Parts: sequence; C-alpha cells; structure tokens
Amino acid sequence: MQIGWRCALGFLAANAASSATPPPQRADALTIASWNLEWLLSPETAHISRLACNSGHAAPVPCDVARDLARDTADLARLAHYARQLDADVIAFQEVENRRAALRVLGGYDICINLGQGVQQAGFAVRIGIAHRCDPPLQSLAQGSRQRAGAVLVLYPGTKHQIELVAVHLKSGCSRDALDSAVAACRTLSAQGKALAAWMQQRAAANARVIVMGDFNRTGPNDEDIFWQQLQVGAVPGSAYVNASAGVTFSNCYRGQPFSQYIDHILVSHALAPQIVSGSFRHHGYRSLDAYRYRLSDHCPISISLIPASYTNKSGLSSVPVASRQRHR
Repeated sequence: MQIGWRCALGFLAANAASSATPPPQRADALTIASWNLEWLLSPETAHISRLACNSGHAAPVPCDVARDLARDTADLARLAHYARQLDADVIAFQEVENRRAALRVLGGYDICINLGQGVQQAGFAVRIGIAHRCDPPLQSLAQGSRQRAGAVLVLYPGTKHQIELVAVHLKSGCSRDALDSAVAACRTLSAQGKALAAWMQQRAAANARVIVMGDFNRTGPNDEDIFWQQLQVGAVPGSAYVNASAGVTFSNCYRGQPFSQYIDHILVSHALAPQIVSGSFRHHGYRSLDAYRYRLSDHCPISISLIPASYTNKSGLSSVPVASRQRHR
C-alpha cells in the first residue's frame, strides 16, 4: 500500500493517459496482469473494523483504512468495471482478504488465494477454461509467518506448455533506501529478496518457464541496486529474468498521483522471455474523475502478453490454442 495517494486533483475531468496505445491484441496471446487491490475486504471484516475503531477497540485493520477505505457497492462496481476492461487471462492480485472478497471485483474467474495470517493475501484469478493448478504458497517469503507468502499458480500443469507463476507482496517501507540501512523494513525486504533469489535461481537452473509478479515495494529496475542484482546471481547466460517494465516510461494511475517509479513488476524468466509480445507491457490507468469519485486502489494493473513458443509452429500459426474463451467487451 502506498500512502498519500488521494492528493488534490486540479483537473478532475481529464482522463489519465497512463500508457501509449498498445499493439493490436493477438487472438492467441495470453495476457498476464498484476493488480494490488488495496485492502479489499469482506463486508463482515470491514463492518467489524469500523465498529471496533469507533469504540476504541483493536480492529482487524488499521483504523485509517477502516475509516477512509470503506468501499460501498458503487466502489466495487467501478473496480469490477476496470477488471473487465483489463480483460486478462490471469491476474495476480495482492491485498485481498479471501476468495469471497476477490469475487466482488473479479467475478467470472477461478480464484486461487493464500490463506495466511492477516487480511492482506496474495492470489490469482484465472480465466475459466484455462488449465491450471493452485500450488502451496512460497513460504520462504513469509519469513516465519511474519510477512506475506508468495502465491503459486501453475498453468497447463504436467504438459510441455507449463508456466509457473508466483504472486508476491513484499515488505513496504524500503522502496528506495539501501538494503543494509538501519531501517527494519529494509532488513526484512533484503531477507525476502534473498529468499526469492534462491527460488528463482533454482528454477532458472531447471530452465523453467516462470513469471514472478506483484507488488515488490521496490523501485526499479535498477542495475545498481543490490536488491535487483541478487536476483540475477547464478543466472543462465544472459539473465535470470527480464523485467517487463524495463525501458518503459513510468506513468501514474491517474493525473495528479504523486509517484515517479514502478514498484509493481512482472519478471519473466530467461526461458520464457523470448515469448513476450514486443511492446505489450501496459500500465492501465483510471479516469481521474473515477479516482476522485470512487475508492479504487492506490495501484492500478500492469500487464504483458505472451505467445509461448511451444504453441507456434514454423509457419507462425498457432498449433495449440491458449484457451477457448470469449473475451469480455
């Protein structure tokens, strides 16, 4: 969660021009997205939290969240509208309490979600009809259950088309500081980075097709940053991963938002990187008027498209369909 996202908007009627016009969508492309939905709670937890905060008792969420981010049906409907516009095949999400809360925004998807401590869980929404398996969480990121584990999803399991995905929500509070600083959040983020690097290096050694994505709470990519360097150690020739936002001009979710760099990232393994559709990375913004009228999220979705090489024959025609589906329009 980023703080201070509802800054004054001097031009509310304007729309957020969050990214350049994307290339035409290929019918056989697999669209992969990530979206931090900012304290997306069940109605019961939201209600209990407001009552507890009003009476001065301990609440399941911070009282500023209970007070300022109490979403109503109009807020949820607008978030669901943006989910339909996103029209992704797979959405890695963060800060969602449970399956029921996820379906309030991501209706029509199969949901895989961690069931760890607290109410900020990571998970996946998968378009119905796409073969997948929900695997146990990546617990090494949880640092002894003090932090959030990574959610793990396998697409096309047990086939030569298999893709492994991990949704992460790393420790906040150290987006720019040195990892060896005295800040406790930086020490935690450093430990999570090492755990993630170990997992990624193991999968790279196996030449696995992997995507790690979500809220890293770390600006980048930056080759001078130890956080990003350690993810590359022990890589196969080239690099362990490609950061899909590398070289892409940053854009805020709406005009007036005060951020200057990405902290949400999509990392694609060396084995899968050649299958990224060129120019497909997008940062999907909100209309500025919507950001003012509705309680949306301090993050907006990012996405890429893939054409897996094993799905394409020498003539360039798709030999195996990605999925049978009707896209939302």
